[in-house]
Amino acid sequence: MAPKVWKLITSRVDKHYRVFNLRTDRALSPRTNQEHDFFILESSPWVNVIPLTDRNEVVLIKQYRHGIRDVTFEIPGGIVDNGETPLVAAKRELREETGYQAKEMIFLGKVDPNPAIQNNQCHTFLARDVFCAGDQNLDEKEDIEVVQRPVEEIPRLISGGAITHALVLAAFYRFYLEYLPGKSG
Repeated sequence: MAPKVWKLITSRVDKHYRVFNLRTDRALSPRTNQEHDFFILESSPWVNVIPLTDRNEVVLIKQYRHGIRDVTFEIPGGIVDNGETPLVAAKRELREETGYQAKEMIFLGKVDPNPAIQNNQCHTFLARDVFCAGDQNLDEKEDIEVVQRPVEEIPRLISGGAITHALVLAAFYRFYLEYLPGKSG
């Protein structure tokens, strides 16, 4: 028997934080007819941007991530602000975190970061022919170094464990499915 959608009994926001809400849902299992509590992180959508120069170099960032208390190797990304589209947020995050702008932005797809406990999606964009347009405009909690690596080096950075962020891995998966090195857009 195929799984069915559970009936929502109640839903309440327990706590509000700047970047997410903690919500408790009570739902009824159609299989067992029992009620269960679920704890959900409500968040705005996120974006990831793979910035690619006209020399086929990826503009990457290194930044401190307090959750793992370490510096990670990533691509620019962040939260879609209220009133923004994912495309507008992707352009903004690229500019703020790297100082770069793109001549062309291409939507590569979206993923559900963790559908068991989160309600948001992460939208991935390819920024083609990026160029440095000025300085970074970092938030007070951001400490970011901008680096460039040849696109051919990305699989080695992933397999070697230099790139470990799951949403960045998903973004590069989409990239390699749609835009293999040497493929024209």
